Amino acid sequence: MHGKIIFYEDRNFQGRSYECMSDCSDTSSYLSRCQSCRVESGCFMVYERPNFMGQQYFLRRGEYSDYQRMMGLSDCIRSCRMIPMYKGNYRIRIYEKENFGGQMSELMDDCDNIQDRYRMSDCMSAHVMDGHWLMYEQPHFRGRMMYLRPGEYRSFREMGYDNWRFNSVRRITESC
Repeated sequence: MHGKIIFYEDRNFQGRSYECMSDCSDTSSYLSRCQSCRVESGCFMVYERPNFMGQQYFLRRGEYSDYQRMMGLSDCIRSCRMIPMYKGNYRIRIYEKENFGGQMSELMDDCDNIQDRYRMSDCMSAHVMDGHWLMYEQPHFRGRMMYLRPGEYRSFREMGYDNWRFNSVRRITESC
């Protein structure tokens, strides 16, 4: 099953629209602004800046009539990434320091409080071996988030998350 998201220039699904069924690095090519959307199938990460940068938010199937009120995002979503369906094992290694340094913990399940469970003072790099994950700034899967797909993430600071402190991590497991 493929994903499908429809972006609208105005709140409440009004104004011009743009339909997307894959990653889009810059919605401004299609819309002057984007203030609401409808996810018809799949799951997406939406970003407030082009090229998958800036604040991001996880969206599953549903209607999102007003970004600012619902999520605290700016009035524009400028890029989106489709999260592929995944049915397999989940495995991520999180590291206390950049470049996979310091204490390492391997997770195969959600963790609602990294500092309490693993006694890590910080989490500054990660290696996703299997699955798709969301890292959250606050415990219990709250606050700003970052999407991680399989790969190496040597420095969250260099990725633009220099003032963040990640406190929880969750697998993206639901069929979107």
